[in-house]
Amino acid sequence: MIFCPKCGTRLVPRQKDGNENVIACPKCGYEEPTTAEIKITQKKSPELKPREDIVVIGKEEKKIRTLPTIKIECPKCSNTEAYWWLVQTRGSDEATTQFFKCTKCGYTWREYS
Repeated sequence: MIFCPKCGTRLVPRQKDGNENVIACPKCGYEEPTTAEIKITQKKSPELKPREDIVVIGKEEKKIRTLPTIKIECPKCSNTEAYWWLVQTRGSDEATTQFFKCTKCGYTWREYS
């Protein structure tokens, strides 16, 4: 591993025009020629999938209408009834967060205590 003499950042291999191999600093732009063979490959980022293990109310729970309701106006569709529940989203010494889900459009919003 070689570090930049100007800023101390790790130098990375690059190919310049004309297939000239250099090691360059991505921070300050310092370049140094090298005789080492450089094989440049691109890594494909893994496809990000939505996490199904983090769900406030899942598809199955949505069918079950056991949550308590409250008269409150939905900010999205102006319906006046919503389901509500409390979640401890911060430290145990902090107040809970109250979540609401509209009974008509399904929009979910929160209210911090």
